[in-house]
Amino acid sequence: MELIWNLMLQGVQMMVVLALAPGLTGLVRKVKARLTRRRGAPIVQPYRDLVRLLRKEVVLAENASWLFRVSPYMIFAATWVAAALVPTFAIGLQFSWTADLIAIVALLGSVRFFLALAGMDIGTSFGGIGSSREMMIGAIAEPAMLLTMFSVALVAGTTQLSYVVEFMASGEVGIRVSLGMALIALIIVAIAENARIPVDNPSTHLELTMVHEAMVLEYSGRHLAMIELAAMLKLLLYVALIGCIFAPWGIAPNDSGPSELLAGFAFFLGKLAAGGILLAVFETSIAKMRVFRVPDLLGAALMLGLLGTLLLFVSRSL
Repeated sequence: MELIWNLMLQGVQMMVVLALAPGLTGLVRKVKARLTRRRGAPIVQPYRDLVRLLRKEVVLAENASWLFRVSPYMIFAATWVAAALVPTFAIGLQFSWTADLIAIVALLGSVRFFLALAGMDIGTSFGGIGSSREMMIGAIAEPAMLLTMFSVALVAGTTQLSYVVEFMASGEVGIRVSLGMALIALIIVAIAENARIPVDNPSTHLELTMVHEAMVLEYSGRHLAMIELAAMLKLLLYVALIGCIFAPWGIAPNDSGPSELLAGFAFFLGKLAAGGILLAVFETSIAKMRVFRVPDLLGAALMLGLLGTLLLFVSRSL
């Protein structure tokens, strides 16, 4: 009976991240519209867009290979698994032993790999530009992400995310300079990985600014729906990851009752809402930078992650 209950909780977490991802994207768009004195689309608009795309027919180029057809499903599956591994409303779930920080980085790297290959498969100029820019960003973002995870793992003494969250919520951490650096570095990486302003503008299709959109221009129908849903899941993943590590308040511990699980779910919704609002405020207060300035921004995240890791080696109290 306990095994069935644990499996049900794990399934609920997987469904929660899948159901809330479009809502988070809709919230960001709505807040940005209100901040710029526009009415904007309703928060549920991303759900309607996904349903509309799923109903449309798939149009494929004549020279599209099997990789072009398979990539959307691989991208969606890897992103969904990575997002489901991040603790949302509870820790110590049935498959929490697989929620390793390095494994999450590896899954996100595989998503980038398939997305870049799919962008180049058709042979269009837009796809090649987007794939090259995506790999340029990933070449710096992944090491910065790994160094950030190393800083957190050195403080907690493990790379298992459930144990990291439990340690961060225990009150034994205190104020550490290294964790502050890791937080700033992770926020920069999250902005770059999700193609948000100032790295990319997700609401435009201009050649000089496109990164993510350039790779998926040839997709349509259910293939495009899978890729768009994967991008929404990726945004939720980073917001949930930042929230569970650096703001682990309210997450239900092991063997929690229904009341604690409901409280953890309410706290998770609050963290998502706060993250979406802060992202919208940040994007409306800053302009997009030139593509060739992006490595400088990610280089700052890389150096912050490296400095945070070195501080922990020099002094455990920092």
